[in-house]
Amino acid sequence: MSGPVFAGAVAGLVVGVLLTLGLVLAWRLARGSRELGSDSDRATFRTLHLASRAATHLRGGLDGDDVGRAARSLRQLLGADALAVVTAEGAVALDGSTTLEPDARRVAERVLATGRRHVESRDHKNGDEAGGDVADAVGAPVVAGGRVAGVVVAFAGTVRPPLVRATGEVAQWCSAQLELGELEASRTALAQAELRALRAQISPHFVYNALGAIASFISTDPERARDLVLDFADFTRYSFRGRGDFTTLADELRSIHSYVELERARFGERLAVTLQIAPESLTTVIPFLSVQPLVENAVRHGLEPQERGGTIVITARDEGTQTEITVEDDGVGMDPAVVRELLTSRGSEHVGLRNVDRRVRQLYGDDHALDIETAPGSGTLVRLRVPRSQPLHETEVSVP
Repeated sequence: MSGPVFAGAVAGLVVGVLLTLGLVLAWRLARGSRELGSDSDRATFRTLHLASRAATHLRGGLDGDDVGRAARSLRQLLGADALAVVTAEGAVALDGSTTLEPDARRVAERVLATGRRHVESRDHKNGDEAGGDVADAVGAPVVAGGRVAGVVVAFAGTVRPPLVRATGEVAQWCSAQLELGELEASRTALAQAELRALRAQISPHFVYNALGAIASFISTDPERARDLVLDFADFTRYSFRGRGDFTTLADELRSIHSYVELERARFGERLAVTLQIAPESLTTVIPFLSVQPLVENAVRHGLEPQERGGTIVITARDEGTQTEITVEDDGVGMDPAVVRELLTSRGSEHVGLRNVDRRVRQLYGDDHALDIETAPGSGTLVRLRVPRSQPLHETEVSVP
């Protein structure tokens, strides 16, 4: 399994578990405390609630703006008198007496130096030496990316073995939250990098051909040349817009129309495109530049190699909870074994097809991978399925 796919699977599994626990907790709380069962049951649900709340605040990193709120939840989780989260750079987020901040830094320095838990007994010192408060402390390392990123320091009148063990467990749990946050950031960065690569892949090949086609009409048909310049402007404005990882099918089809008009300037009557779009599917949210590369792939690798050109049929219809979009051509086709290889290779051929497949897998899972039906001399059909409901995915509003 490839790195991005594995990372996506891990993140998806963890998110699913957290959501399930959250739903169970909400249901039990809604039924009332009388049905929570024993004291042990109530303690379990309280622990889950505090952990879930802290996790939200930790995803931005130990130096994030919300780490102070995470410290509050972790303090309640451990039942400590005070709790501090100290970064490797020395920043302190403290919930409890502010006079304990120097003590938190000192304990954290010992943990950072050794990479191990450190227990410090303060009973033998007076209040002045303790900075105003007398307390025991236990510090445990938070490890992320193979290094100690920070320290969790818990304070109590007397630090007993259960608190020492619990602080270590909480620190390990914080490490997992940081790793998940970094994983999510890596997935986002990868998706953005692949989108930039897709734009770069479109740019040189298509721009050269489009400008050549426009130039051929300047002296013979100036009005057609003007229309093609406008199509070129619309297409590039859409393809290279600065923000928005999602769009609607309607906006993507408008861009495809501009692309097809520019290709028809080269192909003439040898290129025909038919749309079979169910009206209700036009508002479907899809990954930005997910259908246009499929059309370009059909033109470049399906129709262009054969002298007679051919026809592309684009369809979209709702199928239960999904919208199914297909791009079919009657071109030269491919060997199915070659298709399987190109989707996993890093070659320069069919970059757009491979890029779209990876992106939809990362976004929706492997069961949404592109479905490709093809054979030599029999054309190619590419099927893309996206969920109809995507409340977490925002779209950029197109500007006419």
